[in-house]
Amino acid sequence: MEEYWVYILYSPQFKKSYIGQTNNLDARIERHNAGQVTSTKRYKPWVIIHTEKFSTRSEAMKKETFLKSGMGREFIKTIIKEHQKNG
Repeated sequence: MEEYWVYILYSPQFKKSYIGQTNNLDARIERHNAGQVTSTKRYKPWVIIHTEKFSTRSEAMKKETFLKSGMGREFIKTIIKEHQKNG
């Protein structure tokens, strides 16, 4: 059974976040940090600040959509603050 991940990356140097979903988390993060993803290559290096696992791509996509909404962005701000506080 395949797993799907929603993830939030953070670029401490540029104070940027990125939300994505994938079925291969490790490979996807490597691609982001290798500069192979057009939308994120200018802001590397990226650190993972949040992940969630889902059993279907549909569930992962719903969560990704939520995180890109206004309420989701507020949730992300909270996660970023916790990440900065904990080093």
